Amino acid sequence: GRFLRLDYLQSSQAAFAALYAEQPWTVRAAYFAIYVAVAGLSLPGAAIVTLAGGGIFGLGWGLLLVSFASSIGATLSFLAARFVLRYAVQARFGKRLADINAGVEREGALYLFSLRLIPVVPFFVINLAMGLTTLRTWTFYWVSQLGMLAGTAVYVNAGTQLADIRSLQDVTSPGLLGALVLLGLFPLLAKAAMNVIQKRKVYARWNAVRPKTFDRNLIVIGGGAGGLVSAYIAAAVKAKVTLVEAHKMGGDCLNYGCVPSKALIRTATLVQQMRRGADFGIEATPAQFDFARVMERIAGVVKAIEPHDSVARYTALGVDVLLGTARIVDPWHVQVTAADGSVQVLSTRAIVIATGARPFVPPLPGLEDVGYLTSDTLWQLREQPRRLLVLGGGPIGCELAQSFARLGSTVTQVEMAPRLLVREDEEVSDFARHALEADGVTVLTGHQALRCEQEGGQKFLVVTAQGQERRLDFDALLCAVGRSARLTGFGLEELGVAVDRTVQVNEYLETAYPNILAAGDVAGPYQLTHVAAHQAWYAAVNGLFGSLRKFKADYSVIPWCTFIDPEVARVGLNEQEARAQGVAFEVTRYGIDDLDRAIADSAAEGWVKVLTVPGKDRILGVTIVGAHAGDLLSEYVLAMKHGLGLNKILGTIHTYPTMSEANKYAAGEWKRAHQPAALLKWVERFHAWRRT
Repeated sequence: GRFLRLDYLQSSQAAFAALYAEQPWTVRAAYFAIYVAVAGLSLPGAAIVTLAGGGIFGLGWGLLLVSFASSIGATLSFLAARFVLRYAVQARFGKRLADINAGVEREGALYLFSLRLIPVVPFFVINLAMGLTTLRTWTFYWVSQLGMLAGTAVYVNAGTQLADIRSLQDVTSPGLLGALVLLGLFPLLAKAAMNVIQKRKVYARWNAVRPKTFDRNLIVIGGGAGGLVSAYIAAAVKAKVTLVEAHKMGGDCLNYGCVPSKALIRTATLVQQMRRGADFGIEATPAQFDFARVMERIAGVVKAIEPHDSVARYTALGVDVLLGTARIVDPWHVQVTAADGSVQVLSTRAIVIATGARPFVPPLPGLEDVGYLTSDTLWQLREQPRRLLVLGGGPIGCELAQSFARLGSTVTQVEMAPRLLVREDEEVSDFARHALEADGVTVLTGHQALRCEQEGGQKFLVVTAQGQERRLDFDALLCAVGRSARLTGFGLEELGVAVDRTVQVNEYLETAYPNILAAGDVAGPYQLTHVAAHQAWYAAVNGLFGSLRKFKADYSVIPWCTFIDPEVARVGLNEQEARAQGVAFEVTRYGIDDLDRAIADSAAEGWVKVLTVPGKDRILGVTIVGAHAGDLLSEYVLAMKHGLGLNKILGTIHTYPTMSEANKYAAGEWKRAHQPAALLKWVERFHAWRRT
């Protein structure tokens, strides 16, 4: 350390100057190499070496040598951190660093430049920290070269007056540091100014119609899960909010999706349980039922839940509810047309688009002629189809195919992909197929629908597989091949709001106009009721308070469940996704066929599969197949959301005998696989010694 001190440098200045006069290029090369080493190894004393550059070489050569040597040394330090630490850090904290990596990818050069301009931040810290990100090496080098120039010039220039310096504080006075800090903040202030200019540019063509005062703080278009929660949150924080719904309050989930389908599944499950009476020591009795009464029960369930999402309830909560169609006239005005034709235009500071999605109907030739059902129109049936053909092997198709088969319909399910539930692991798809086929569903995967035909009063779907065509006869055809966002008729095209399959939004759920946001199926990327409600918080809060603070929508822990019997539930990564993303993982598996409660309930099938970081108990993802899998998953959702590992689950008391013990036993399987073998051998010897 004595060589990197100010007093040593001052006492040796004359000797260095004499040596430089004799061998200028040798001294320059040696100095350059020493500086690169100091910077590359993050050694203390870089400021002293910089002063030496000015004291020995003067401002010109000193600035040239220091500028390039410091940038090269910093880059070496950057690369050392990258190759030694980055992959370990990314493997351990990859998901948590995702936002940082995205920000660096987008604006890393700007932030690095700002940090380089501010000498208050130690440069070696910047070098190491940036090495852990995804910033490109060349970008790091040239930004460092440019950004460090101002601070380097200050120190090199001070070095030319080396004899007059009493301490490093003489170089960096509070005034100079303040000036450099302001210089470093300049790029950030410039960026903020550009954002303001860009925002004004976005709204430029609408300036003439911008109101001076507003009727509402927020207008929400759509009364489904996303819209209802957005309106509720706005009312809860005392904003003046209007909710506009064109059809039925509660949206698709209440009226056509989650609620009626689960009511149907419950009836179908009961019918199947009656057939399985012998499994419970009861003589099996074929269920006698009236299909029309089954469908009326489903309608009654919907009606019983309707008050939860009704106009009366939300009015009582403080929401102004209007029934009618909404069209966005400009960024601050929404036109509402009621059923009687009356029109009113409301001004608002922010708008949330929550218009949901509708069943996608494939463009099959002849489909309109033979007629078809969707998950929207299915609930109007009062006569059970004798032969039902289900087109689609996703969650909706599987749930409805199994239910109708259990109710006695002859069901054929057609899926173009090579397996059902393609987002799940292959073993899950195989299990789902086995479960459906056990209930009588004929599953045809790898079959592409070509066209529909009619002949002699019979209806057919023509499919192809391995180059061979075949005709499948049916009485009713159910299209369950997915859902498409409702994007038209709301004025988005006229405003220039970008749409593709969904409304294009940023991480804050904002469209091209920051005061117009979207939530739910219309925004993507997930078409799940609970995700729509989750997004609604971000849309409402960012719409109301975005000028003060914005929140990025968090999709880090998203659960879902397919309600076939047995259920399939998942959160986080499964094996196929982990492999595709190059994420290292360990698999821990517990078979539910070993669980006491499952055996008692004659539901001993399925498994819990947990993916963890290798050697750690941190959970990457969980797949559960079995009875009540959707309910069992909640414990893992909580654990992943709050950073709890399998050790915490293992240490939690679970009621006996319950299905939830499967989670504890899965954690126990992980613990057993990670026993401290060497320690246990010593413990065994200890116990043997105690017996002597």
